Amino acid sequence: MSHFEPVAGWLALDQAGRSLPQGLYISDEAFAFDTQVMLKSVWLFACTVAHVKKPGDFYLFEMANASVIIVRGRDGEVRAFHNSCAHRGAKICSQASGSGPRFTCPYHQWSYGLDGRLLAARNMPDGFEKGANGLKPVALENIAGMIFICLGDNPPQIGRAKAEIAEQVSLYNLDRLKVAVQEDMVHQANWKLVMENNRECYHCDANHPELNKTFVPYGFDNDMPVSDAESGYIAGQIARWKDLGIYHDLIEFPEGGWHRVSRLPMAEGTYAATLDGQPASRLPIWSVPEADSSSLSVHTQPNSWHHFFCDHAVTFSLTPLGPDRTLLRTSWLVHEDAVEDVDYDRENLTAVWRATNHQDGHLAEINHAGIATDGYSQGYYSLDEGMVEAFKDFYVSHARTALTATEGSAA
Repeated sequence: MSHFEPVAGWLALDQAGRSLPQGLYISDEAFAFDTQVMLKSVWLFACTVAHVKKPGDFYLFEMANASVIIVRGRDGEVRAFHNSCAHRGAKICSQASGSGPRFTCPYHQWSYGLDGRLLAARNMPDGFEKGANGLKPVALENIAGMIFICLGDNPPQIGRAKAEIAEQVSLYNLDRLKVAVQEDMVHQANWKLVMENNRECYHCDANHPELNKTFVPYGFDNDMPVSDAESGYIAGQIARWKDLGIYHDLIEFPEGGWHRVSRLPMAEGTYAATLDGQPASRLPIWSVPEADSSSLSVHTQPNSWHHFFCDHAVTFSLTPLGPDRTLLRTSWLVHEDAVEDVDYDRENLTAVWRATNHQDGHLAEINHAGIATDGYSQGYYSLDEGMVEAFKDFYVSHARTALTATEGSAA
């Protein structure tokens, strides 16, 4: 019997237009499968180049039994390595982030360069080759400053997503930004429910008063303006984007459903997701000489979403901590020259998304709590939840593929 046989059974119960079977949300078996198999077969958002801004800066990405060092080398390249010494496996980095000229294992002081090469290993026998005993690399792609990693041996093709995301994100110059604030929040809910909640705004009107001050539903998951007045405003915005050279047609999960890129209008007269709708930072980050009432929205399956404004960017990523626990990490990025309390105020910068994260966490938690009861059955999606089903379909498709590959390798 396969260790993941229950998962195969639940995947077989998937139905178009309906939510997942209960076991895929709440079971220990599904959590083990997700973190050991499925999520290791796809590209995961890890951080941005602003998190490893200078040579020697490192940042840890951790999920279940995976621990990855993301580091900027002396040559400026960003690379990823497993956080395990090639000697006897000790964990090299225990801090979540830091900086240094090299990595030294605290156990036996084996030393590695920022490019992963083994530099020093004491008292090794004749024939030992330092060149064959460096840190084990992890696949990494830098997409206009957004860092994605794949923990599997055969990463899926990324070319189209890389080109289409980079074409629009490059406008925001992530290599010239810094991390102003990073916050972690743990939701008592399955990671798939946290993702599903993000992928719809069916719940927004009743639950996000702060976000609703600047948010316009057009272009999120419903391309029909809600009124004639809004229709005229949207048409004007699109014409302006074309004049500015920043208009692109919606890219919505093509070829297997990996990425979505869309320019979204904001409420008239607003420029950023702040409480008053005005820019949070005095220094613009994008390559357009004037402010604009729009944001660039990037969603990637299966673990991140991002919003880029003319003055700052916000990145969101999640990792599963348990069947009913999910880490949500939010980073607010501003221009590298922006000075706190002079050019931006961190409370103003973070207020809207901090409130929204708490609200969404509560919603995901009551969702998980209800799914865990005897009354749960696979429910129908509304017409406003197309992105939820796109995420679900991505999960089911890649879960089935990863499960087949695992069973084949075990045969």
